[in-house]
Amino acid sequence: MMLADQPPAAALVFQTLLAHGPLSRAEVGRRTGLSPGAVTKVATPLLADGWIAELGRPAVERAHGRPATLISVRAQRARFFGVKITADELIGVVTDLAAQPLATARAAFASRDVGTVVLAIARLIERLRSEVGALEEGVVHSVGVTISGDVDGQNGTVQYSPFLNWRRVPLAQLVETATGIPTVIENDVRALTVAEQWFGAGAGLSSFALVTVGAGIGCGLSIGGRVVAGAHGVSGEIGHLPVGGSNRVCTCGNTGCVEAVASTHAITEQARQAGGNPTLTMDEAVGLAHAGDPAVRAVFSRAGHAMGLALASVANLIGPERIVISGEGVASYALYEDQIRQTFGAQAFGAAADCDLVVRPLPFEEWARGGAAVAAQHLFAPTK
Repeated sequence: MMLADQPPAAALVFQTLLAHGPLSRAEVGRRTGLSPGAVTKVATPLLADGWIAELGRPAVERAHGRPATLISVRAQRARFFGVKITADELIGVVTDLAAQPLATARAAFASRDVGTVVLAIARLIERLRSEVGALEEGVVHSVGVTISGDVDGQNGTVQYSPFLNWRRVPLAQLVETATGIPTVIENDVRALTVAEQWFGAGAGLSSFALVTVGAGIGCGLSIGGRVVAGAHGVSGEIGHLPVGGSNRVCTCGNTGCVEAVASTHAITEQARQAGGNPTLTMDEAVGLAHAGDPAVRAVFSRAGHAMGLALASVANLIGPERIVISGEGVASYALYEDQIRQTFGAQAFGAAADCDLVVRPLPFEEWARGGAAVAAQHLFAPTK
């Protein structure tokens, strides 16, 4: 039995258990709005096929009446691979059904040629498969590959990835052919947002945004419990919001984008110009700013102002309960946090200024886990 073939109520029960379980059937009913009979009806085939399991009585039993039996997702029922593609490296993970990592690995690739990267993905997955092969039962279901840029997950195509200079690459089919495993692809920030929605800083929230700062600046949006892709698959591209104040050219070819001022690459370039040192690294720029160099500190202040404008735009547009800030760029967040919060407070309208801003450093293994989470999501909540 495939979960995707079950009625919507079954997917609802399964997702509720995945996010909040173990739960009693009565609690599942309260959380989903389903009647006790409906919960039992959809839970029975899920139990029979091993997707969920009964755990017995809770530690604290009810004072009166028959003790409730808890049910939970049976995590070992399926396994998923997740792969995050960066500009020069693959980060891979294999997880169980609850997206808990069983093994992780990294692999560099010498060329950004599509064929070279696909072959590297296949080898990484085979390596991960061998590492978990001796573990208890589990069926490999699918692969989730994540990459920055314009990704059409529905059609499995990378429309444009600026850091790899890929255009219209049918990546899902290529990886599936190379590995023999069904493959889905997704924008890396949206995939990370799915993982944060299930298990991270967005769990239990009706709406939140995840903003990542690094080589690019991205944003995943979760509204009403669903991560939004948009009609054309490019929702959340706040890195390309025009905030002005700079004539620097962005990777997209325009000027005035947030990313042209506040990405790690942009900050490094501006610090080099400010300090007159063409070989200055990001780490060295951070060191100079911490040491009080006024020119370099001004670079971080401008980046903070641009980020504050972008975050305020997100808050004003969708009114999220929380904005989570992550990515490799948060290592230097302390240098421009005050400016971000000052600009955000000034530009967020009304109650939108009450939005909770949370900094959450996440390693690339968590981004790879997002790929596995997307693959799992296609199992029980297909979008097609």
